[in-house]
Amino acid sequence: MDANGLHLNIDHVAGSGVILSPEQKSALQTSLIILKTHYKFNNVVLWGKMLGIKDDYFIAQGSGKDELKDRKSLYSLNCVEWHLLPPATSEMKNKASMVRGRLMGDPSYEYEHTDVRRVRDGDEYTEEEVTIQIKEEDRVSAIVATIDEEARIVPRAAYIKTPLGEVHKNRSFEGLSVTECGKLASFMHFREAQNIGNKSIKEKADLNPSIDFMDSIEEDIPKGSWSSQFERGSGLVCLRSLVWLGMTFYHVPNTTRFGCMYVGTGEKNFDIPFML
Repeated sequence: MDANGLHLNIDHVAGSGVILSPEQKSALQTSLIILKTHYKFNNVVLWGKMLGIKDDYFIAQGSGKDELKDRKSLYSLNCVEWHLLPPATSEMKNKASMVRGRLMGDPSYEYEHTDVRRVRDGDEYTEEEVTIQIKEEDRVSAIVATIDEEARIVPRAAYIKTPLGEVHKNRSFEGLSVTECGKLASFMHFREAQNIGNKSIKEKADLNPSIDFMDSIEEDIPKGSWSSQFERGSGLVCLRSLVWLGMTFYHVPNTTRFGCMYVGTGEKNFDIPFML
């Protein structure tokens, strides 16, 4: 959710129960402007809030020249002081996926997870225990990166890819029509494409490489992992992820206003196959 006009944008996701107190709004509007200036970001968004037992993590993201690659995540426990999250590595994501349970709300807290693995010794197998340790700060970073990859979405054509490979906001984007907002194919994952290589030659020929460089959420597995609703008549469309409960995307048709925000525990919904 764009930090500019935060007090107005937050109302678009109020239907999902996402609200901020007047004190939080005031603190965020001021601190995010300072954050943008301090780190020399081109754009800053309020990514969301992760609910912890002791404290909650407010997450912000700043981007540089390339909106897709030049992104950094930061967290705050009081909406005023911000700290950089370490870049999420594959090892951090693997460790974080093994840890279950709520976040504590303490960045320095260390989780320990014991995993039993079978090791081959000649013709026989033996079991050995492997203890995995991960700091909560690293776990938060891994969760943010995973949600970004699986559930952060944007309208089709809202961003363009230049011949140099950089991703920028599309200044010609005027919003999706009401009809387009009713189709999942009109919304894309805000990440590098992973499924374009699986398309047929005819499908690839119909793609515009400057705007169709991301994957459509219509192809997500399992089918039905996104819930779409019109609110305020047809004046607002909201899409909610059933895989990452708490991720809400909004778009005001025929305008450039769109954004998403996550408010949840940071736990993936592994029960979705039984919900559909």
